[in-house]
Amino acid sequence: MSLEPKDCVAKFYSSDFHRNPEMLKEYLHPDVQLFWNSSAGFNKLEYSDLEKLSQELSKSFEHLRADISHLLSDGNMVTIRFTYYVRTVENPDEELPMAHFIAIWQVKDEKLYKGHQISQQADDSPENLDSFIPIN
Repeated sequence: MSLEPKDCVAKFYSSDFHRNPEMLKEYLHPDVQLFWNSSAGFNKLEYSDLEKLSQELSKSFEHLRADISHLLSDGNMVTIRFTYYVRTVENPDEELPMAHFIAIWQVKDEKLYKGHQISQQADDSPENLDSFIPIN
């Protein structure tokens, strides 16, 4: 099955990678690198780091959903803007916005290879959430 770079990125973020480690193998290149600027500072993550992060997410969240608003591609480069919504283990009945993200990915061998990501803690202000134009 051949995936376009844009589809590869969208499917990864829409997958249940935090619950299913096989998803990481399916979508992440073995030599993946993610350069991530967050409100907590800068992190450079490689495959093993992303595996650990995925395991931590599965412990903290009952459900994780990416609401993708923008998905742009130019060859093997893909930009995605989304908000993660979560249901916590402590409160599985309420979905809350967790963080807003923008990531730029280089796709290689139909897998996410090098990424640059920036994130910020989410809020539920109508102006912020209404700025999202969901893609189909």
